[in-house]
Amino acid sequence: MSSKTRLRFAPSPTGPLHIGGLRTALFNFLLAKKMNGALILRVEDTDLKRRVEGSQKFIEDSLAWAGIQCDESPNSPGKHGPYKQSERTEIYKKYVNVLIEKEAAYYAFDTKEKLDFHRKNHEEKGKTFIYNAHNRLKLKNSLTISKDETKELLKKGEYVVRFKTPEEEAITFTDAIRGNISVSTRDIDDKILFKSDGMPTYHLANVVDDHLMEISHVVRGEEWLPSLALHVLLYKAFGWKMPVFAHLPLILKPSGKGKLSKRDGAKFGFPVYPLNWEEDGVVYKGFKEEGYLPDGLNNYMVFLGWNNEEENEIYSANELIEKFDLSGINKSGSKFNLEKLDWINSQHIQLMTDQVLSEIVASQMEVGAEQSILITKMIKPRLQKLSGLKDSYRYLLKNPSLDSAVLSKIENNETKENLSVAVAFFKEQSVVDKTSLKDVFFEHLSSNNIKPGKILPVIRIALVGKLKGPDLFELISFFGSKEVSKRLLHLIEAI
Repeated sequence: MSSKTRLRFAPSPTGPLHIGGLRTALFNFLLAKKMNGALILRVEDTDLKRRVEGSQKFIEDSLAWAGIQCDESPNSPGKHGPYKQSERTEIYKKYVNVLIEKEAAYYAFDTKEKLDFHRKNHEEKGKTFIYNAHNRLKLKNSLTISKDETKELLKKGEYVVRFKTPEEEAITFTDAIRGNISVSTRDIDDKILFKSDGMPTYHLANVVDDHLMEISHVVRGEEWLPSLALHVLLYKAFGWKMPVFAHLPLILKPSGKGKLSKRDGAKFGFPVYPLNWEEDGVVYKGFKEEGYLPDGLNNYMVFLGWNNEEENEIYSANELIEKFDLSGINKSGSKFNLEKLDWINSQHIQLMTDQVLSEIVASQMEVGAEQSILITKMIKPRLQKLSGLKDSYRYLLKNPSLDSAVLSKIENNETKENLSVAVAFFKEQSVVDKTSLKDVFFEHLSSNNIKPGKILPVIRIALVGKLKGPDLFELISFFGSKEVSKRLLHLIEAI
């Protein structure tokens, strides 16, 4: 195996890339860059029945959007290809035969009906059926039938290859996150390595590929931890050096109970996929389309399961590479927190230049360059996401809607009089900077015995249709005295 650090992200194209998978890819990417190594994208597409059309491209597009660059992939091959497991079947056949020759694997010819019978029989006795050393000699396989019968059955092609798990052996290994782990082979069944459709299972394919692709670190999801003992046995059976293993904790629901799923996103109104994904006529919104920045999402994701014990929570892409290491990864799962994500994303928006942000504003709000700069400067401090700007800030382009709920909060008679005073003031004003305007306006209110608290919220309602928004005097400066007067008169007519 090469001494160079090599990591892989190995998704299965059985559906869209989930935030959990994206985080796995991110952790692999950060570690590869931190150690001056390489990241390989390997598509594990051996599950023919569960393949989903378009999911591989979705995975590739998601990684590209997130800035997770792979050094080798199906689209950018190196010397370790092919990078799709469906194109490596001859390789797997070679190595499964190696295991058979070493008597570390065997052919099994049991029908589904026969296996179901054994399971039911064990259940009736209050036991669990395990296809292992305890039961394998009672079943139909190359260990229990003659060589001639085995040959005849192999010709029919209806067989699987199972790993021959050692009997009564303690398997001890180390996970970089979980520490030392010991498993008894009594608890491991003789897993299928090669299926009747001519495709390998994950267990064989990933071990063979990781070895041949010279993978030094296997960083993957917690769901594969129960399979690690088997993978250790496979490495031993082949006589290969094992990589460093690290199994990442789960991303949990906002409640902290259970793994985050697409249903949670639909239920609580937040994305779980990097990009929009359509399934059965339903469009599940992605982080990109919802206005999250790649750097913002990556910054947030890295803290889902990792902690560097620093107070600072905002990191650039390069800073994440510099700070990240396996030692900071937690064993326990982390709750998805939308508020935290929004805050981190807002901080990355503030780091954007006004010029770059104004181009986004101009595109979404369909305004010119000069106007987009003015809008950007005003709304930037409040932005959490870069989606829906036209809807959120429609009031900057035309009169806001004044619904009855807002109007009901206004004291009619006194408010009309105060608004009339304000209209008279703005009709006489030319465009000035917000600080000067504020001082002059407050003097005007004082001379008319009007407290600012009585009129300022109402002016905001006239300008934006609600009680929240950018700084009021920035708004007034943006609109100009003529537009402000017009909107104040519109409110007077409405109440």
